Amino acid sequence: MTASWQRVVAPLVVGLLILVAWTLFVQLGSAPRMLPSPIAIGTEFVNRWGIIWDDMLITATNALIGLTVGAVLAVILAGLAAAARPVDGMLAPLVAALAVIPIVAITPILNTMFGASSQFGRQAVATIAAFIPVFVNVLRGLRQTRPVHRDLLRASAASGAQTFRVLTLPTALPYLMTGLRVASSLAVIAALVAEYFGGPSDGIGTSIASYAKSGRAALAWAYVGGGILIGLVFFLVTALLERLVTRHAPV
Repeated sequence: MTASWQRVVAPLVVGLLILVAWTLFVQLGSAPRMLPSPIAIGTEFVNRWGIIWDDMLITATNALIGLTVGAVLAVILAGLAAAARPVDGMLAPLVAALAVIPIVAITPILNTMFGASSQFGRQAVATIAAFIPVFVNVLRGLRQTRPVHRDLLRASAASGAQTFRVLTLPTALPYLMTGLRVASSLAVIAALVAEYFGGPSDGIGTSIASYAKSGRAALAWAYVGGGILIGLVFFLVTALLERLVTRHAPV
């Protein structure tokens, strides 16, 4: 019980100390012009909640679409790679190339390719960001089954589908959930960063850039808070799913 309370109270105390230090730093006049006080940011966040919420929905939708599509593609391709060595050999260099693509380099190209009114470029960037961790983790999970267990099922005349359902899938499921937890944060970051480089004039990233350039620092930081909320929701949901799955996973 004490350890549980410490895990909850300690971050709250640290966060409160940071806010107090931040407020004092601003009030003493030492802060840069683009660093308003937390009170000013909170005021803007409450007063402008309507427009912030609308842009949060845009960014969250793009991130969710990217996470879903990227995860589905990753699971399918990882399954093919685990089942056939030639497929694994063909996918390995492609996945390695995708893993090193800078988001800031490919985003302007995709946004220009699909037009200034389309969200597809941003969703594609989030898909690429989510694909890599899910693919790597699922492929690793599919290869974690022990030969002795496979031999036992083979000796029991289990079919390939039964082996997959009873052994391979339960073993790989915790790895899938870990990949989704990592990918959820990456999808949000990718969707938000993609909004800085063209595309429609909506979303958290576009608003942060616009208000920062116009000198409305408190409102820009309020949008940063909106982006943090999106990331926290995605992370907490996937972390909860991971805990539920791993609790019933085989040892």
